[in-house]
Amino acid sequence: MNSKHKKTMELIYKNPIQAGILWSDIVGLFVALGSEISEGERSRMRVKLNGTRAVFHRPHPQKTTDKGAVNSVRKFLENAGVHYDEL
Repeated sequence: MNSKHKKTMELIYKNPIQAGILWSDIVGLFVALGSEISEGERSRMRVKLNGTRAVFHRPHPQKTTDKGAVNSVRKFLENAGVHYDEL
């Protein structure tokens, strides 16, 4: 993971939950963590990491996430065994 991925991880795990994280940065983090990503219908994206699966909806027309999406990403990462305990 590079420094950009670490910064994205920090934003995802920051309290209170932050909105406005670029979706492309979250996808980049998924890839850096070794996730399998496949396209779903319309704006859906399937992600599998460490045996844990989730379906996310890409934000549109904006390119940033809302708090609910960030919370979903955080829960997915936690369920997949990815924790950011340094915050």
